[in-house]
Amino acid sequence: MRDEDMKAEDNVSTVMQFVLLGFYEFPQLQGLLFWVFIIVYIIILIGNSLIIVLTRLDPALQKPMYFFLANFSSLEICYVSVTLPRILMDLWTQDRSISMLDCATQMCFFLILGATESFFLAVMAYDRYVAICNPLHYPLVMNQKICIQLAFGAWIGGIPVQVGQTCQIFSLRFCNSNQINHFFCDIPPILKLACGNTFIHEFLVYVVAVLFAAIPFIMILASYSKIISTILRLPTATGRTKAFSTCSSHLVVVVLFYGTVTIAYLRPKSNQTAGMDKLLSLFYTIVTPMFNPMIYSLRNKDVITALRKLLLKKTV
Repeated sequence: MRDEDMKAEDNVSTVMQFVLLGFYEFPQLQGLLFWVFIIVYIIILIGNSLIIVLTRLDPALQKPMYFFLANFSSLEICYVSVTLPRILMDLWTQDRSISMLDCATQMCFFLILGATESFFLAVMAYDRYVAICNPLHYPLVMNQKICIQLAFGAWIGGIPVQVGQTCQIFSLRFCNSNQINHFFCDIPPILKLACGNTFIHEFLVYVVAVLFAAIPFIMILASYSKIISTILRLPTATGRTKAFSTCSSHLVVVVLFYGTVTIAYLRPKSNQTAGMDKLLSLFYTIVTPMFNPMIYSLRNKDVITALRKLLLKKTV
């Protein structure tokens, strides 16, 4: 009996790679999915890069709001690049194996950038709060030094905890299978492969989710409650429309991001299915970053004006 246990222990410890099943349910659509994802990736890169270029070149966009928007666009490029190139490689080669180190690295960067996105959405909400609720103090409060500090904090704030969480998850032993029923190394499908009781690890995942998602979201709600209250007190309809237009794009992005992330990570375990997990993950990892540049540009007159000026210069 002891020999069998030791052999089982050896088998558990020799799991050095996983298999990302991805979209194995659709064997006839692998080629089509590859071209769909590569087109989406190009759209994301062009759209977000364009916003970065516009905010750097146009003097009218040299404001804190667009400084944070440029950072957010840079973040979206990094966020998507953690998962999409791997999806494309798996679809092209049909070799879905991934080493444990590569899987841990992908998860770590994904979690760090996810936390960064949550922080940036909170920072951008605070920026809109100061601009609308305290317009006279806005240049003083949101000066260049403060903006850089807020952006720097958003970029690095999640690193220690998310690195620790990744190390904690990959310190587990995996014995159920080495097949990850997902298209990237995410926490829920990885935990399903772990041996024994993972209750403590799942609880810590919820704690981290509260820390990096719920708390920033509460800050965003607090900011927007003050913003809406201030807008409703403005004397003219034109003033109310103009004030709301400056933050409506951000509000749409907040709803898209937090809505899908909350459903994906905080819904009961009994309601979790591999198909639904993949659909929700596709939405907040790929679909939302693709639409964010359109949301911010189509609903923002300053960005549209800057884009027209850039296109006219190119034409001339």
